[in-house]
Amino acid sequence: MAEAKAQEIRAAGGDAVALAADVLDQGQVRTARNALIGQWGHVDILINAAGGNVGRSRNDDRSIFAVPPDAFDEVVRLNLHGTVLPSLVFAESMAVQRSGCIINISSMAAMQAISGVLGYSVAKAGIDNFTRWMAVEMARKHGDGIRVNAIAPGFFITTQNRQVLVQPDGSYTERARTIVARTPMGRFGRAEELVGVVQWLASDAASFVTGVVIPVDGGFSAFSGV
Repeated sequence: MAEAKAQEIRAAGGDAVALAADVLDQGQVRTARNALIGQWGHVDILINAAGGNVGRSRNDDRSIFAVPPDAFDEVVRLNLHGTVLPSLVFAESMAVQRSGCIINISSMAAMQAISGVLGYSVAKAGIDNFTRWMAVEMARKHGDGIRVNAIAPGFFITTQNRQVLVQPDGSYTERARTIVARTPMGRFGRAEELVGVVQWLASDAASFVTGVVIPVDGGFSAFSGV
């Protein structure tokens, strides 16, 4: 899939290379970073987009006491460690350059309790704290050219969550209807609506912005429900 996307970019006149690495294996991530720098000489932007939930970690309608500890650990490692490790590897090179931009992916689950996603929520709350911590660390010790921020997507229908939100007949599930009712804009987000914020954070237009988590949620995080 990565190579197909790289070919698509090259066909459109761009320059791209597909580098595969397990985000939980620091050695693999370092190898990918070195290959990237070997080709282009520097790294400008890191977007930490690895994440998701693990079926066994969901409590859904089960008691929270039924969530297997190993499943909890698995989802926390993917969502939190899978951002921390690549950030440390790529930020090491950014520190030498004294420039670079890291963008993490948080979630509405970091801001308020959302049922059924215990491990995911804990991990995303960690992402918010890590984003602030890393932003301060890099700016104070390695200069104002390195920025670390995050976006917190609201609710989007994806391949991963579709069965939770959409019935086989295409109608919304009860959970989906609840989400839409709590979203002032009255709908789910579209994937392309995340792009503008990412482009802004990665650009010089956001050169004095670091350590923030920006919701892209149709107003979900602002609404009390009343």
